[in-house]
Amino acid sequence: MAHPRSRSAACVAVALVLHVAPAGAAKECTQTGAPIATDRPDVTNSSVVVPVGSLQNENGANVSGHTGADIFDGANSRWRLGILPCFEVLIDLPNYQSAFHGPGASGFGNAAPAFKWQISPLPGKVDLSMTVGAGVPTGALAVAGRGVQPYLQFPWSVDLGDGWAITGMVTNFFTPENTANKYSNQSTFVIEKEFGERYFLFVEYVGDLPVNGGASHLFNSGGGYRITETQQVDFHIGFGLNRNAPTYIFGVGYSFRLDGLFKSRL
Repeated sequence: MAHPRSRSAACVAVALVLHVAPAGAAKECTQTGAPIATDRPDVTNSSVVVPVGSLQNENGANVSGHTGADIFDGANSRWRLGILPCFEVLIDLPNYQSAFHGPGASGFGNAAPAFKWQISPLPGKVDLSMTVGAGVPTGALAVAGRGVQPYLQFPWSVDLGDGWAITGMVTNFFTPENTANKYSNQSTFVIEKEFGERYFLFVEYVGDLPVNGGASHLFNSGGGYRITETQQVDFHIGFGLNRNAPTYIFGVGYSFRLDGLFKSRL
């Protein structure tokens, strides 16, 4: 059974989004002609939603080192659908993890449905979104853990001009059935630079801060290339800043967006 406080936070967020989202001005959020904006390859998710009537698929695969083991995981598949101005629904499909060198758990992770509301105070200059979701117990216990695992997330970005931006994200993870640690916080900070309309590079700090247990600090970097306005290839490479973080991580990905699946009446 979910922790009472996590249920309350999720219920309040759902009620707020359902009340406010339909009133959002369509012109203030992502339009069909905008270039694809993904929640990868950095850990920090995009601060904007996909356009109304657009379906976006983001995929990737990683290899990483953890306490003497080398681990593969993929396909890190996330589907995002814009259903209202400034509002999307999304789902992370179960991701497969396997150790190909050294000891490590193998199996699928949880599916994680969610919704995302863009509440930007100054769209295009200062963007902020709220994501509410939960991992549902569909995966292997050794990989995914026990029970429903809600999360509440706030990705943000600030445009500095000339292709530069700073972005970040604060995520609250709730694991009610984990007796050792029922809550953890993840905070990220990114400096990003776009080169023309196609290329971008970034450097990122990722901190995982559980209530119980040691914190993890990771340096991540990478970039991407937009093949078209609706397709992107990307990569990232990182290394741990302390012994609780992965020794290394490397990943590549491909994302695409399909527009005009239905007409908006708003």
